[in-house]
Amino acid sequence: MAKLVSKVYGDALFEEAMEKNVLSQWYEEIGALRTIFLENPDLAQFLNHPQIIKEEKKKVVEAIFSGKLSDGLLGFLVTVIEKGRQNDMIPICDYFTDRVKAYKKIGVVQVTSALPLSGDQKKRVEDRLLETTGFVSLEIGYSVDPYLLGGLVIRIGDRVVDSSIKTRLEEIRRDLMKLQLA
Repeated sequence: MAKLVSKVYGDALFEEAMEKNVLSQWYEEIGALRTIFLENPDLAQFLNHPQIIKEEKKKVVEAIFSGKLSDGLLGFLVTVIEKGRQNDMIPICDYFTDRVKAYKKIGVVQVTSALPLSGDQKKRVEDRLLETTGFVSLEIGYSVDPYLLGGLVIRIGDRVVDSSIKTRLEEIRRDLMKLQLA
C-alpha cells in the first residue's frame, strides 16, 4: 500500500514540478526535507500522533518550513498532512527522487572492490560505466569487501555485474562438482 501511496503522490509532485519548471529546485528541497524527517524523529512522531488535530499539525509545519521551502512544496506538504499521509513522507520523497534521477538519466551505482580504489581507478570505472550505460551522470558509492579477493561487483538498480575472483572461484567449484570421474 505504501508503494502505491508514494507513487501517486510522487508522480503528482513530479508532474507539478515539471509544469512549474522547478524540477531541480524541488529535487534539492525534497532531499533536504527527507533528511529533516530522518534526523528528527520527534517531528514525525508529532505529525503521526492521532490525538493532535490536522490544523495544529499544519500550523507547526508551516511555522517550521515557511521561508525554507518553496511555496509549492510547502503546499504539497500541507496537502499530505490534510490527507493523513504524513507517515508516507519518506517513501514519497524517495519515489520523487528516483523519478527525477530517471528523468535526468542519473545512475545510482554501488561499486564493491577487494581493496580501496585509487582516484584513477575510480575515474576509469566511472568513464566505463558512462560509456556502457545510457546515463548522463552517475552517483557512485564505493565500498570494500576483502572477501571478494579481487575484481569488482557493480550494482546499478537491480542489475549486478560480478567480476570478483570469489564468484569466479565459486563457479569453477560448481563446474568441478558437476564432473564425474570415470
